[in-house]
Amino acid sequence: MRREWGEPLDLSALDLSFTEGPLAQRGIGVIAPFDLALERELWRWVPMEVSLHLARTPYEPVPVSLDMAHLVSNSQHVAAATRNVLQVEPEVVAYLCSSGSFINGVDGEHELRKVICDAGAPDSVTTSGALAEVLQQLELRRIAVLTPYVEDLTTKLHDFLDELGVETVSSDHLGLGGGIWRVSYRTIAEHILAADHPDAEAIFVSCTNLPTFDLIDPLEQLLGKPVLTANQLTMWACMVRMNLPVVGPGNWHTEVT
Repeated sequence: MRREWGEPLDLSALDLSFTEGPLAQRGIGVIAPFDLALERELWRWVPMEVSLHLARTPYEPVPVSLDMAHLVSNSQHVAAATRNVLQVEPEVVAYLCSSGSFINGVDGEHELRKVICDAGAPDSVTTSGALAEVLQQLELRRIAVLTPYVEDLTTKLHDFLDELGVETVSSDHLGLGGGIWRVSYRTIAEHILAADHPDAEAIFVSCTNLPTFDLIDPLEQLLGKPVLTANQLTMWACMVRMNLPVVGPGNWHTEVT
């Protein structure tokens, strides 16, 4: 029988025994560069109960470059973005940017995490810090690298790896100053294969704006080695700190804690 407008709602006919309410939400704060366009890929890396709360660094009219990496890692901007997500009580705040977290070396990466925690975050991770953790835990000392960047920014990644005691045995870069999210899977796969080297124990694909999710499993099977990507590593580091299972592709997940 149709309920008339204004008539009290009778819930007795509804079967609510299947749940006591919505699934409890657990949050991750994400500080992203102003040009991030891959939010949909980020969500594929987390389980259902996790929500991502994004804040962006201020827009700067510069291409992807050394200058941009310095601008998006500015301490004041990172602190402000952290405070913008604290109201929704994230358990960890992630600085989601490869270049911004390696541009100032290992000490600069440590300082970024400190800035985030000093701004009030209960815990913090960065993309390059997550890379360092996985390289250490998997005991990887020789890797291949692919970036979408120009050459001088790619060289800064080599320098960061060198500080970690990791040798870049081969490297390729796309030379892009923007529109990185538009690069096709085919192009990315071709360049990953070109960047590989027999002496490389793994391949790191830099940049959180470069789509990689669906390439990881088939390329790992083809190459027989880990394919580590920026968004994958960042979300892995968050899951570890939240004591949650890692979801998404990547056979190396089971080898680290």
